[in-house]
Amino acid sequence: QVRLMESGGGSVQAGGSLVLSCSVPKFTDGRYCLGWFRQAPGKEREDVALITRMDSTWYEDSVKGRFTISKDNAKNTLYLQMSNLKPEDTATYYCAASAKYSGGCYTGWDWLRVPDFEYWGQGTQVTVSS
Repeated sequence: QVRLMESGGGSVQAGGSLVLSCSVPKFTDGRYCLGWFRQAPGKEREDVALITRMDSTWYEDSVKGRFTISKDNAKNTLYLQMSNLKPEDTATYYCAASAKYSGGCYTGWDWLRVPDFEYWGQGTQVTVSS
């Protein structure tokens, strides 16, 4: 079974930066929406950023202007560049893939959400201290 695998998590001080990577073998063939999600202790998993097969992107409001999602199809790798990190960004970060809309990330009335994603990584911890 093909698995997604995140790396790059760690501990940083507020205002710092991190880059998360996710190995996504076979998920950059144009059939999948790819995304980053996070889950803080005691909270539900939430969307952070999505990228379509055509490289259109969506961001959750609290990360706009600070996070950038991108992918390198040749390297089968998904990235999340995070800057100006805040303590409230502390969470386990997951990458995921969805084939629900053939590479699109939009249903027609909303962007895809957690339940729409079939394939998940195991997560990587990001801790931001104040």
